[in-house]
Amino acid sequence: MKILFVHQNFPGQYLYLAPELKKRGHDCVAMTDIVNTRDSAIPVLKYKHEAQAPDPATTRLGRNYIQMSDRGVTVARAALQLRQQRNYIPDVIFGHSGWGETLFLKEVWPEAKLLIYAEFYYRGRGADVGFDPEFSKPNFDQVIIAQGRACHLGQSLLHADAGLSPTEWQASTYPPALRRMIEVIHDGVNTTVMAPQPAARFILPTGQILTPQDEVLTFVNRNLEPYRGYHIFMRALPDVLKARPDAHVVIVGGDEVSYGGAPKGAKGWKETILNEVKDRLDLSRVHFMGKVPYDQFTALMQVSTAHAYLTYPFVLSWSMIEAMSAGAHVIGSATPPVQEVITDGVNGTLVNFFDIKGWSAKLTEALANRAKFQPLRQAARQTALDRYDQRILLPRMVDFVERHGPKP
Repeated sequence: MKILFVHQNFPGQYLYLAPELKKRGHDCVAMTDIVNTRDSAIPVLKYKHEAQAPDPATTRLGRNYIQMSDRGVTVARAALQLRQQRNYIPDVIFGHSGWGETLFLKEVWPEAKLLIYAEFYYRGRGADVGFDPEFSKPNFDQVIIAQGRACHLGQSLLHADAGLSPTEWQASTYPPALRRMIEVIHDGVNTTVMAPQPAARFILPTGQILTPQDEVLTFVNRNLEPYRGYHIFMRALPDVLKARPDAHVVIVGGDEVSYGGAPKGAKGWKETILNEVKDRLDLSRVHFMGKVPYDQFTALMQVSTAHAYLTYPFVLSWSMIEAMSAGAHVIGSATPPVQEVITDGVNGTLVNFFDIKGWSAKLTEALANRAKFQPLRQAARQTALDRYDQRILLPRMVDFVERHGPKP
């Protein structure tokens, strides 16, 4: 088949799927934004998107749809050029709906099967909106705005042939009429690479080497921000470091904003929250690594004594399951995305997202009693092997694409 992947930051969720389909003999091509410089294992076609920012005062609730549909038009015009100039007609299009790129592709290629990566559907209640009143006080306007933001997501799936979500909870955010179109298949983790390693070493910027025998508390996110509980984690740290004088805290993540808004009057959340607690921290034992290469992340999870993962009711991070695969003891927030994977006291530990003293206590206990929690580590690894192993899930993803392609 001719398969076209569409993702403004390709390869994104298709990092393993696209090369696997190519290996199976399919003609795979990707379409992505010209500003995307990530490496790709398959040929990439680039579109140039230069939409003007809409005026919030005049567009109001329509602003989000204008931005997404503008990108959709850009992609559709690039697609039309492909069809007219190269006579390119894909059998299957598999695109992420998050940025509007797939909105009008059926108008260009009505004969193609359109598959949507349905990652999350914005909701006014029961998800991220209004969850954390410190940064977003619940109000009716928020409910309306969230529903407005979902407009392009619903349209994308309605015009598609099928959707795919990585978790049951993320699929459940879609309204019932759309949920019926969605299959749940996680992207999977490489459990061979992300595996326990007693000889693992992680080198700090100071040159100090951490091993699985050290007390290592880890926290990992793409960016350090409230959506991923950075504020709660940092506020829990003073009591943890006071109780565990030999512990080291290793924090991985950038200082940009992936989700939600930026702090008022400050560059990023890292310093804003750190400034609250730094006078009560031994900063010689708190190590901010920024963004690290994958091999360093792997080694860090292999030496971790306790790994804190927090999230609003939102998209689940791959890193949490990768940590479990490496045999880390994950102390996670008792929020729906995490609860789908972790059962408290079985394959990890759960704590109320907002319970700062509870976080301090559980993190301290995990650092103090590594041997006690070895059964949880083993169960976490087994969860990754049984439910999230790429070797099991990648064939299912391949089948999803091939099954929805044109029949011979």
